[in-house]
Amino acid sequence: MQPEQMAKAELFVSNTLILKKPFKWQHPIMRRLAALLYVVENKSIDPEAIQQTNDLMKQHTKRFSAFRGPSSFHFAAMLSLTTDQLARLQHTIQVHDLLKEIKFRNSDYLVMAAYQIAAQGQPEQFQHTVKRAKLFYDRMKKEHPFLTGHDDYIFTAMLALSDLELDTAITHMEQLYRELKPHFSAKNSVQTLTQILVIGDGGSEVSERLLALSEAFRSKNHRMDKTYTLPSLALFALLPVEINLLVDQVVETYDWLRTQEGFGAWSINKQELLLFSSALTAIQHVESLQNEILTTSMSTTITNIIIAQQAAMTAAAAAAAATAVSSTQS
Repeated sequence: MQPEQMAKAELFVSNTLILKKPFKWQHPIMRRLAALLYVVENKSIDPEAIQQTNDLMKQHTKRFSAFRGPSSFHFAAMLSLTTDQLARLQHTIQVHDLLKEIKFRNSDYLVMAAYQIAAQGQPEQFQHTVKRAKLFYDRMKKEHPFLTGHDDYIFTAMLALSDLELDTAITHMEQLYRELKPHFSAKNSVQTLTQILVIGDGGSEVSERLLALSEAFRSKNHRMDKTYTLPSLALFALLPVEINLLVDQVVETYDWLRTQEGFGAWSINKQELLLFSSALTAIQHVESLQNEILTTSMSTTITNIIIAQQAAMTAAAAAAAATAVSSTQS
């Protein structure tokens, strides 16, 4: 691996191991996702800061609040990286209430969507952004009533935060969906993929590039067309980097991580490890390209997509955990 990529991977492993003892009751995927959040900021993990933020959340939310749900650890990690944690928490609660007022249903996905709006928007624009989110969601629900649900909330929020015109964006998403649907079995993830491509302003050849990426990974015996990893293909399709270079770097990162403590075959499955290998590769390229090819706006957009993808993964893991607990109690 290149030195910069190795540094990212080593920081990720170190952050993950640091969290193991103080947060041993947390699911391993939650610890890994929190560790990756700190890698995005080029920081070593701070368990004490996360715990302090978690305590702050408990002080300002009710006992059965969604902010204390299964994804609360990830939310606390996100908050711990901000300079004014109380203000960000209060703004997120405000946006969450606004979203519920217009009939978005409460879930871990909604908490994460509210955070996206609070983190990227301005307080005076919260109401407007929330209304735009509902417009985007309702249009997606009209086009795909059986695919559109809670798991679309996060990227719906990102669409609302963008400058995209509603009709144009929906038309573009539908075009991409028709082009890509025949090639992938995970239809719900294809919808997420189209949302990312539209947010990232993928050009006319983005579908062709995405399919070429999928085939290149497949040739290396690493399929990226599953639920966890398909959104990562969209991220790579947006990066102005040669396909074989991206694929080789993901594979190198994957192979190295497999040899590390806590990342063996008994600890983490292949699709999840590919997700983290892809994220580390994407983060490195955003940093190296932001002063060359990528504009500041585009690099910020891609970074936000990486963070949103992590949030979506956290909410999905939280939902799965809740379902598992429910099934054991019934």
